[in-house]
Amino acid sequence: MKRFITLLLLLASATNYAQKSIDPTTDDIALAKELRLKYAKSDVALLFSKEVVTFDINAGNVTVNNNVKERLMNINHRADIHKYEFYDSQSSIENFSLKYRNDKTANFYVRDEFHKSNDLFFADSRVKYMTVDFPVQGYTYNYELDKKYKDVKYFTSIYFQDEYPIIKKQITLTVPDWLNLDIKEFNFEGYTIKKDVVKEGKNTIYTYTLENAEPMSEDKQAPGPSLVYPHVLLIAKSFTKNSKQITLFSETADLYKWYKSLVDGIQENPAALKDKVKELTANAKTDDEKIKNIYYWVQDNIRYIAFEDGLAGYRPEASQNVFAKRYGDCKGMANLTRQMLKEAGFDARLTWIGTKHIGYNYSIPSLSVDNHMICTLFKDGKKYFLDGTEKYNSLGEYAERIQGKEVMIEDGDKYIIEKVPVAASAQNKETYTGVFHIDNESLVGTISGNMLGESRASFLYGYNSIKNDRKENSLQYYLSHGDNNFAVSNVVTSDLANRDSNLTLQYNATLKNKVSSFDNEIYVDLDYEQEFSEYDFKERKTDFEFDYKREYESVTTLQIPAGYKVTRLPEAFKIANDTYAINVSYEQKGNDILYKKHFLVKSATIKKADFVNWNASVTSLKNLYNDQITLTKQ
Repeated sequence: MKRFITLLLLLASATNYAQKSIDPTTDDIALAKELRLKYAKSDVALLFSKEVVTFDINAGNVTVNNNVKERLMNINHRADIHKYEFYDSQSSIENFSLKYRNDKTANFYVRDEFHKSNDLFFADSRVKYMTVDFPVQGYTYNYELDKKYKDVKYFTSIYFQDEYPIIKKQITLTVPDWLNLDIKEFNFEGYTIKKDVVKEGKNTIYTYTLENAEPMSEDKQAPGPSLVYPHVLLIAKSFTKNSKQITLFSETADLYKWYKSLVDGIQENPAALKDKVKELTANAKTDDEKIKNIYYWVQDNIRYIAFEDGLAGYRPEASQNVFAKRYGDCKGMANLTRQMLKEAGFDARLTWIGTKHIGYNYSIPSLSVDNHMICTLFKDGKKYFLDGTEKYNSLGEYAERIQGKEVMIEDGDKYIIEKVPVAASAQNKETYTGVFHIDNESLVGTISGNMLGESRASFLYGYNSIKNDRKENSLQYYLSHGDNNFAVSNVVTSDLANRDSNLTLQYNATLKNKVSSFDNEIYVDLDYEQEFSEYDFKERKTDFEFDYKREYESVTTLQIPAGYKVTRLPEAFKIANDTYAINVSYEQKGNDILYKKHFLVKSATIKKADFVNWNASVTSLKNLYNDQITLTKQ
């Protein structure tokens, strides 16, 4: 019995010692509390991160070794996070581990799955991840990653910031003399980043050190990371092996040559498209009709799926395969559009483009420059950019996400660089008129609306993606904004499958809780939309991006009830600057009150530098929305 008790005491002592060796020290807890005060919205901080990049040659390719070591600390009372790393067919993860502060392995279960994303240019991305538990404040883990890239062209960039605040981060690149590597620095302004360059033997060592960095923002509708966060872009131009220089991506022509080699490897069978093209063009009276019939058919009938494998992340799939399966990624849809138009006798070409999510242009020969593919049609001396992934975009209209962006168009062994035209806000204009009278304590009347451009395309896409048995209810829900006090009936619309004409709406509306009476006075809230009131950027850290440039105009007429006169109208609000204009006003005209609103967002991006003025405008707008008309009995 004594031996058994002694054994239990020894086990308890050993367990207690092991726990103490991983529990936070007094200094750890004090540091965690200090960091929590500084980074109040973060649960975990990176105390130190060291990333080391080296290069080798294997099987004729320049390969990359990427080692990362981090020390993570829980700065909240407790925390659970996902630690993850992506990889694909061009890379491999050889070490993905976590250890306690005593260097013993923390055996969290590691999952390995395909990664799903809404990105438009998607390769065979997989993700390894584990759920990490930090039981108490000040608890730390040591993380290590060893990742290898089979080909340097796929190792394009290193970002300095993380999803967690960083106390200190060091990035070291050891570049051998046989590798011609161009390192481009982006978005360093406003960050404490130190750069050291030393020569050691046949290597040049670049060391970047970042200190005291905020975590990456979780803002919605934010610019892409390459436009916001500090990072380096790595461009391997050439390497020397056995005294022979081998060119990689030295200039844009090299990038195009590689893209073209992938396109040339496609086994096309245009005959598989012949009957469908003949069917789509048989009754068309003009070339424009033929083009639209083909382009819109691809939009309507090919389901977009952003997943491909290996090199197909960059190589378009054969058009006949996309046609047969009725689905494809952006490259497959672009190639199908091209081949169908060529079958109909038009000059159509594949086109690479980086959406506005990407901050580079084609002066940089890198796979990071583009993330999308479309088709360019050459007709009558003009170029039309056709994007099959943009449902309900009319021919000649372009989504905001590609406007103003450079494109690289195939041209045999050469290429053409162009820019997608930029549209003004007026091309997406929404116009509404409403006429109401007071019936008891409700506003009763009619509303009519008109939509152009991307406002129309956005509406049509949402409406036509709804199942047929729900369309009517969903349309009423959309028009009433889901407000139970906003009843909609007798809806009449233009053809909601036609993307070439203006979209029009007419319907009856009854608005409850908008009218109240006391003694000889009636108080009326005439606003039922409160446009832009939700765009308050007081807590935002990055620029805000609308889906498209906005112009919105409405006139709401209230018929003054007999025996009453207007004794008070809310004050007007008006502001105009280089970014936006707002004009909201009330006026009496005879026996009517006219409530006019005009909003103009000249750029789809509201810059962080403009937030103070923008937020002040939104506050004034909300005050106006909450104000009321006063009618007094005569």
